[in-house]
Amino acid sequence: MDPVEALEEISFWLERGQAPSFKVQAFRKAADAVRQLPPDELARLIRNGRVTSLKGVGDRSAEVITQAMEDRVPDYLADLRERGAESLASGGDTLKAALRGDLHSHSNWSDGGSPIETMVAAAKTLGREYLALTDHSPNLTIANGLSVERLEKQLGVVEGINADQDGFRLLKGIEVDILEDGTLDQTPEMLNRLDVVVASVHSKLRSDKKTMTKRMLGGISDPHTNVLGHCTGRLVQGSRGTRPESEFDAVKVFTECAEWGVAVEINSRPERQDPPDNLIKMALDAGCLFSIDSDAHAPGQLDFLQYGAERAESLGVPKERIVTTWPLEQLKEWLSLKK
Repeated sequence: MDPVEALEEISFWLERGQAPSFKVQAFRKAADAVRQLPPDELARLIRNGRVTSLKGVGDRSAEVITQAMEDRVPDYLADLRERGAESLASGGDTLKAALRGDLHSHSNWSDGGSPIETMVAAAKTLGREYLALTDHSPNLTIANGLSVERLEKQLGVVEGINADQDGFRLLKGIEVDILEDGTLDQTPEMLNRLDVVVASVHSKLRSDKKTMTKRMLGGISDPHTNVLGHCTGRLVQGSRGTRPESEFDAVKVFTECAEWGVAVEINSRPERQDPPDNLIKMALDAGCLFSIDSDAHAPGQLDFLQYGAERAESLGVPKERIVTTWPLEQLKEWLSLKK
């Protein structure tokens, strides 16, 4: 087995299981170290018992590299595969099987941890038919948001990736900030060139209800917006701590989403679980479409869709109203209505 592939797959399974980031990065660094070496040099280090002399390679990763070079599945990887065969969620199997794609993901162009190509490879491994690359917009400087120039460059990369694909599509997208005045944090010219626009609020989440409602309605009514991302901004668990829901007039917001054809995102990240159950029910009653998305910042997190499917199925969200269950051509037709 190729040692780099073994180390990358271990990182995938660890991310999927929400292992600490330092543990995941240890295997990614080891993969980067091995990737730089000619095979014969790596074989020489193994023969001399000096694999750990490579920067970033510890005892565990050295064991994985050695066993992979013996043309077998490393023990550690075999154990992770066995554990990974179990579903992340205890329900939602029908919707999980129906999901075809994901409209919210990040790469190392903003605050994700992996190259675009690695995210695409993981999505294909998971059986996705399409994935939207939605790195952040420039206002979110802490997440290395994309300027016009960087977004322009990224679009060229996406086109190059799609030129080599068969049966899979990487959609050009962005997670664009809804600014305080309700406008979107990217030029209309650039937004016109994208397939998918996920509009989200990331700042001043404790604004009063009237202010937040006006802000969100501005983003929803922008003709470029396709998906309203993690609408309450809440955090219910995880390393960043917890954060309460932002306050807004949910009836008005979801009524406008239905009116403008904007899908309400069911964000599948375990620390978000956003929207809460009661708001999903309100969006259902308002006639909204939904998008079950991973909001993945690493390859293994793309499988978080299971959590969103479990919640949506338990709350009775019909499959036909979930745009990420649609075939690509149907999805593209819906997206084109906003162009």
